[in-house]
Amino acid sequence: MLLRHTPKEVAERKALTINPAKTCQPVGAMYAALGVHGCLPHSHGSQGCCSYHRSALTRHYKDPVMAGTSSFTEGSSVFGGQANLLQALANMFTIYNPDLVAIHTTCLSETIGDDLNQIVDKALTDGKVPEGKKVIYCNTPSYVGSHITGFANMCTGIVKGLAEHTGTAKDQVNILPGWVEPSDMREIKEIAKAMGANTVMFPDTSDVVDAPQLGEFQMYPEGGASVEAIASSGDSIKTLACGSWASEDAAKLLDSKFKVPYEVLDIPVGLAATDRFVEALANAAKVSIPDSFIAERGRLVDVITDMSQYLHGKKVALFGDPDQLIPLTEFLLDLDMIPTHIVSGTPGKKFTAKIKELCAEKAPDVNVANGAQADIFLLHQWMKNEPVDLLLGNTYGKYIARDEDVPFVRYGFPILDRIGHSYFPTVGYKGGIRLLEKMLGVIMDKMDRDATESKFELVM
Repeated sequence: MLLRHTPKEVAERKALTINPAKTCQPVGAMYAALGVHGCLPHSHGSQGCCSYHRSALTRHYKDPVMAGTSSFTEGSSVFGGQANLLQALANMFTIYNPDLVAIHTTCLSETIGDDLNQIVDKALTDGKVPEGKKVIYCNTPSYVGSHITGFANMCTGIVKGLAEHTGTAKDQVNILPGWVEPSDMREIKEIAKAMGANTVMFPDTSDVVDAPQLGEFQMYPEGGASVEAIASSGDSIKTLACGSWASEDAAKLLDSKFKVPYEVLDIPVGLAATDRFVEALANAAKVSIPDSFIAERGRLVDVITDMSQYLHGKKVALFGDPDQLIPLTEFLLDLDMIPTHIVSGTPGKKFTAKIKELCAEKAPDVNVANGAQADIFLLHQWMKNEPVDLLLGNTYGKYIARDEDVPFVRYGFPILDRIGHSYFPTVGYKGGIRLLEKMLGVIMDKMDRDATESKFELVM
């Protein structure tokens, strides 16, 4: 159903969420777990929960996502799921032979109070985990937070379960990329490689959820950060954590456990955020910035200059995840566009303050909200009261774009009705050009569509 009956009048809501701008924690935990090579994610709850989390990722990446489930029944829902999880671990290691299993909880197992720490200890004591295999875990109750919270919790679980400290420092930098596409993770690795920086990046879903078709099924594709590489992260000289919401907790844990200092950066989306990432990596790894990066940056600046006549003053509405929206907002401001309405379903008091700080000079009247009642319905109401020229967000924005006749660029998670997001990066200088191309494309398409015959131009 389309949304033409959305009222313009914004009413205060204390409990009701309509069309949320987020999904639940286990989806994020499952995605993070897939970024470890040879890992089988495991959903400690009902089959239905696991099916939803797998399908959400499968629809976005158009690749099959494998995961186990504790398959709660009425009995385990009342008396606890320990027996189910112990049997599941034995079955998974016997049948599917993963290098490790990454367990996350669901609403049901959290509500009944299952203690993962105790259950995993018992599994190890009872010999359910074969020699050389590992089990990591995190708590991801779906009734709080969002998929970004779940991603962050699993990243912390990866550090807790796999990172080690030998006492001998390694000349390498940890990169925690945050929730980005596999293409973005691949681009971050390419940036580090071009700079000659030794890095350990995790999670790394490149060549996992976008694995090449080789003619036969691979349960565990070639991609993902290896257990050995993650183990060495406790000996690294520094950690660069991209995104405060998704990566900072894991970076803090590396610091508190192994004295690996960290720096929290924005995901390198757009010009300024990429500049900061490249400079931070150069400083941390003690390498120089290659001339090729100066040329790449120059090409992005050239495109911005050439296309400024079509971007200047355009009002933009955007929704999605805070770690992506913050650098994206900064990029829009660098393009002299006007961020007008910004919504994120992920809670966190820092978000509003940061957006207001960024927009203080060029867009002081920006509408911004995040948390449970900051939903796509509210965004639509804001757009009805103050129309915009461009909408940025996941696939669920297509209904608003159609009803309000607004150019729409799909960005974030999930994207269910297009491809490309998992193959073409939007981070780095090249990613900035990709984003510009997409925004200019939809804006110019509308200009062509609405132009009178006398204004229908061949060259724009």
